[in-house]
Amino acid sequence: MANEKIIEQKKSEVSALAEKIKDAKLVLLTDYRGITVTDVTDLRTKLRNSNAEYKVIKNNITRRALQECKVEGLEELLEGPTAVILSNEDYLEPSKAVYEYTKTNENYKIKGGIIDGKVMTAEEIITLAKLPSKDTLISMLAGALLGNISKFAVALDQVRIQKENA
Repeated sequence: MANEKIIEQKKSEVSALAEKIKDAKLVLLTDYRGITVTDVTDLRTKLRNSNAEYKVIKNNITRRALQECKVEGLEELLEGPTAVILSNEDYLEPSKAVYEYTKTNENYKIKGGIIDGKVMTAEEIITLAKLPSKDTLISMLAGALLGNISKFAVALDQVRIQKENA
């Protein structure tokens, strides 16, 4: 009887994780070997601030949840200690937080993941994480547009001055 209870519990864990994976914009698989509790707590806080969830889940449960979601290509990454990072709102901020964390902790590594339903390698995720945030890109665009408008206004003013002097 105890075995049936355990099996049912694991099935419910797989179903719950599969639902989270289906709804998530970001699913990251990371290797957390050799990091301290303090480091993990710091990372969890950063991820919580970007509305992401950090969980250590058994590889077999993760594997079955991925199969239930019909996601292929991540099975080989589920070896050794694996933490799962999930976000339903944004994929860029949590990816950046994890990438920044990997730069300061050489043992922590991104294995791969899913972004907006597409399976991605660690390299692709790191490339995305290096991109500026949406707010930064908007500010850069606004600055570029404002600079051009200012130059145009100065040029018009110079034309006005030349016509007045002529």
